[in-house]
Amino acid sequence: MIASSAFTGKTYAVLGLARSGLATVEALLASGATVTAWDNREEARAQVDGKVTFADPLEIELTGYESVIVSPGVPLNKHPIVVHAAQYGVPVIGDIELFAQARADLPEHKVVGITGTNGKSTTTALIKHIIETAGIPTLMGGNIGLPIMGRDPLPEGGVYVLELSSYQIDLTFSLDCDVAVLTNITPDHLDRYDGFQGYADSKERLFAMQSPGHEAIIAIEDAPSRAIAGRRRNAIGVRSTEAEGQQDWPALQGPHNAQNAVIAIQVARALEVPEGAIDKGLRTYPGLPHRMERIAEKDGVLFVNDSKATNATATAPALGAYPKIHWILGGLPKTNDLDDCAPYYNHVVAAYTIGQAGPMYARILSEAGKAVTESGTLDDAVRAAAAAARPGEVVMLSPACASFDQFSDYEARGDAFRRAVEGLSL
Repeated sequence: MIASSAFTGKTYAVLGLARSGLATVEALLASGATVTAWDNREEARAQVDGKVTFADPLEIELTGYESVIVSPGVPLNKHPIVVHAAQYGVPVIGDIELFAQARADLPEHKVVGITGTNGKSTTTALIKHIIETAGIPTLMGGNIGLPIMGRDPLPEGGVYVLELSSYQIDLTFSLDCDVAVLTNITPDHLDRYDGFQGYADSKERLFAMQSPGHEAIIAIEDAPSRAIAGRRRNAIGVRSTEAEGQQDWPALQGPHNAQNAVIAIQVARALEVPEGAIDKGLRTYPGLPHRMERIAEKDGVLFVNDSKATNATATAPALGAYPKIHWILGGLPKTNDLDDCAPYYNHVVAAYTIGQAGPMYARILSEAGKAVTESGTLDDAVRAAAAAARPGEVVMLSPACASFDQFSDYEARGDAFRRAVEGLSL
């Protein structure tokens, strides 16, 4: 785990004892800090019983506390911990800020921070893979992988590659990334912000924390991202068209992955990774589960799991990646339209709608002249799409919706898609 003298002798409150909360508690204790912790779940508290003082930070005086550490899932615009802590002048932070404070005690290293509405997980994993291909010690964390405070420090010369959601950035104040990345900004999570501009401002804070001379790499294919690039001195603006003609990247198909690749190339160059390692990394990148994941080919039909596409903006480039798609979509809608997907409707052979958004999406696509089956459930959609698809066509789950009407998360939805495909009798 990551321990630091920066925490020694100080007192912290930790609210929430899921994975990142547990890793935070253990790191603080190993650093010689005193910890008060709370989680409403008895089984979560049991994991640190005897190591901490149990008390809800909302119900105690916080005089003398260094900070209150919460998970990114705590809505700062609504949760009373923010006001309560402010009464005592105590900041509310996350584990990424704790990592930032610990950096001075770590072996010499660099940090790459990646944010954006869509594409940040693939970009993070791709950058990590390229660095690893070059033989440089690296790990990825933040919004992907294991909690950063629970990881062992990298040796000298290592690179930490962090995927950062807007929620995590909101809880971070001193993370000075050697390279900061923005993939794009489109409307999302607006229940947590004062309108779309508030959400965009949260993303921009990643760059505001950087020291002069540190690299800012920004994909400038949407207006908010272009505006941020225009405000950052020496920002490197990139476009997906810079990857045109590159076909030897099996796991990086589609225009969105072209953007991910272009960003990763620029990051690797900023880190002085040799060009040969960059080329090899792009060719050998295996992809991530639930993100344009090729899971099977049966009787000439390819089945693709893109369950991570939880909004129409994320789904659109997936539709652009293949010419003949049987599209499974629906779930808990974030918007009442599919406008971002409309430019790729000509790639859709037929659509199969599921979940709460099913009837609405069926109406939208029918009005656009597409053949639609209101399947309702994912299993029924897979069976119907597989029966209709012909050799050379693709059956793709790219829902353009959150999963929470029928599944616990997008991973569970993607796993269910895989099981349904494996169970087919073709």
